Amino acid sequence: MSELPLIFDAHLDLSMNAMEWNRDIRLPLVEIRRRELNLRDLPDRTRNTVCLPEMRRARIGVCVATQIARYSARFSSLPGWRSPEQAWAQTQGQLAWYRAMEECGELVQLRTWADVSAHAAHWRSATAEEMAKLPIGYLLSLEGADSILSWRHLEKSRADGLIAIGPVHYGPGLYGHGTDDEGPLTAKGRELLKEMERLGIILDVTHLCDESFWDALGHYHGPLWASHHNCRALADWNRQLADDQIKALIERGAVIGMAFDAIMMVHNWTHKRSTPQEFGLKMEKICEHVDHICQIAGNARHVGIGTDLDGGYGTEQTPMDLNSIADLHSLAAPLAARGYSKADIDGIFHGNFFRFLEKNLR
Repeated sequence: MSELPLIFDAHLDLSMNAMEWNRDIRLPLVEIRRRELNLRDLPDRTRNTVCLPEMRRARIGVCVATQIARYSARFSSLPGWRSPEQAWAQTQGQLAWYRAMEECGELVQLRTWADVSAHAAHWRSATAEEMAKLPIGYLLSLEGADSILSWRHLEKSRADGLIAIGPVHYGPGLYGHGTDDEGPLTAKGRELLKEMERLGIILDVTHLCDESFWDALGHYHGPLWASHHNCRALADWNRQLADDQIKALIERGAVIGMAFDAIMMVHNWTHKRSTPQEFGLKMEKICEHVDHICQIAGNARHVGIGTDLDGGYGTEQTPMDLNSIADLHSLAAPLAARGYSKADIDGIFHGNFFRFLEKNLR
């Protein structure tokens, strides 16, 4: 049995990497990078940090894995699909990839707290040799709801095991307004929240712009979390949570997942120009975000991990000492040095999100 604690990652775009980046993430990290040596289509080629072998090495036995497909309307400068129907089809292709990974024993879908608990127990008791072959458990989430064509499609997604939805992504969406945009939820967005509540789907507030965030909290009365969200006080951008938002989430019993995208960790990062070296950025910076939330909460029960690693970027936009998702374990020492107990650290690595799921995963 490994001495490393289990890690629950609340946000990984696994199917996007497989289907859009065309990565076979069953391969070792070095092999994926080698296969991309001659590719120049994306800035993160050869710089990926996530693959299933590295997740196993990190003891990420359970994660939230996404479907993601934005609708990009005419004249929009944001990348995406030209119709919501295409976006729906893309999410179904991503779902087919998850099913294929289940069939070959790489992943197993978890739908209930009993599933999560039993799978985590299996991982905790496994030897290093056994872990190298264990399937990784995943809970299915939808990042941006543009692909939901009707409530019948939402019901189908719920039947397929969808447990959480973030209604928007960047810019304007069919259901509300996201990062770098302004405005409340649309009328359809408020109806979406009502249907999510009826079906027992968790609301992920990540990417909601400020007005849509407060609108969502006023109209949705079910469980909510922020799967991959840092603190605006330490990274001044509307993508991050302001202190009053953090306080409101804590009051609702939410858990906030710390993301490891450099642009979400520091002030004044310039997208596609800044480098981690310019900022001397190391993973310990995340401890400041953890501290900030814990000071507001008065405890360490509302912080978790939601890395968003390989979510459209690679090591060109991660801390200098993060080469692989397996490096997450190096956070334990600086957290302990700041006075966090072993129970606190276990809570941050997995326990806080697990407690949330035990209470809210219907």
